[in-house]
Amino acid sequence: MVGCGSEKKNMERKNEQKTWKLWHKIILISAFIAAACGIGCGIYLSDYYHAEDTAIYALQPEEGVDVYQWDEDTLVFAPDEAQVGLIFYPGGKVQYEAYAPLMKSCARKGILCILVQMPGNLAVFDMNAADGIQQQFPDIETWLIGGHSLGGAMAASYVAEHTQEYAGVVLLAAYSTADISGADLQVLSVYGSEDGVMNREKYESGRDNLPQDCREEIIDGGCHAYFGSYGAQDGDGTPTISNEEQMEYTVELIEEWLAQIK
Repeated sequence: MVGCGSEKKNMERKNEQKTWKLWHKIILISAFIAAACGIGCGIYLSDYYHAEDTAIYALQPEEGVDVYQWDEDTLVFAPDEAQVGLIFYPGGKVQYEAYAPLMKSCARKGILCILVQMPGNLAVFDMNAADGIQQQFPDIETWLIGGHSLGGAMAASYVAEHTQEYAGVVLLAAYSTADISGADLQVLSVYGSEDGVMNREKYESGRDNLPQDCREEIIDGGCHAYFGSYGAQDGDGTPTISNEEQMEYTVELIEEWLAQIK
């Protein structure tokens, strides 16, 4: 005859087995979800826009402009003499070397350009990438920060916390989600008339986050992707000017704007 104590132990053993099986299922399901998320994230981050050959060629130094790798995540485009520096954040899911032609053209105008690589090619993963860069170039008197698309938004968010360290912000097909309207900053905002990627509603609503004297320029015939050299971008409009022309206009606008704030 089985005693009450034995029945109780059997019940406890069965409950323990049920609990262990439940936790085993939870652990397996959690591991599966984590693996699926990891794979999905890896696939997402590995699918990015690559720099074209013209961008890779622009990484070569030339007379009057030195180009070198400052560290594994930073490219420097250094003119012979510069008093102005520009730290530039690349667009989302774009290989950062794709902006070498734009940076080199700015360097030809006497602007020291610092192009930073972002983790996973997404500036949102390292908004503070500009930290410590200014101190490495003590001869530069005036500093600007800017970026393209997501990079521009993150640059604006960064400068919102460092307003005293910069004179201006360059937004290329970008808008600011941070309020810098009351900061002593000059802002240049440029986008192409055929841009099919930038969210126009958010761009318009983001105007209130910028100083009232923000200079806005629209490049006729320009598109979203042509601030870099990485080919056509999904969802973009059809440009009526060349990639080289859009970059040339952009550099001219930066040069004119800079002459007014120096």
